[in-house]
Amino acid sequence: MTDNLTTNEDVHDKASEAAKKPKKKKTALNYAVSLLLKLLCTALALWVIFTFIAGVHICHTNSAYPTIRDGEFCLTYRRADLKQGTMIIYKHGNKVKFGRVIAFGGDKVEIFNDYIAVNDYGISENVVYPTSPEGSAFSYPYQVPKNCVFVLNDYRSDISDSRTYGGIPLDDVEGAVVFTMRMRGI
Repeated sequence: MTDNLTTNEDVHDKASEAAKKPKKKKTALNYAVSLLLKLLCTALALWVIFTFIAGVHICHTNSAYPTIRDGEFCLTYRRADLKQGTMIIYKHGNKVKFGRVIAFGGDKVEIFNDYIAVNDYGISENVVYPTSPEGSAFSYPYQVPKNCVFVLNDYRSDISDSRTYGGIPLDDVEGAVVFTMRMRGI
């Protein structure tokens, strides 16, 4: 029986000796490597999000006024299903532009004074400014090319949209605007 007690005491002593051993101290190098790995993982996650899922832009024009004003911060969703009336951000040349989707590839667009028809059906819009075909580079009816969208500015007096450029390729669409925040005057 004493052997059994001795054995238990020996095990307990060995365990207490192991607990008393000093733990390996972290060095500055260990902290630096740990921080670097965390920063790399964060940077990779942000790169994936802002390359494939979301986009961040600041509006530097009044072409989307009153929906989006000059100086507003805009967040886009790149994977959104575009629908008629969706506010989008797209690239034309080296410029970022803001506009509203009116029609898709294969649709026929007609612009009359204060009236827009897509495939011979008038569309309902909540746009303050009247739409006019004046100054347009195209004659109407206009057939939107495949894999393109027809985009109009909300500030319809500014014709730097599909009335000037024609159909906007879907590859140039940055995404649908899902959030705006006023940055000026705060």
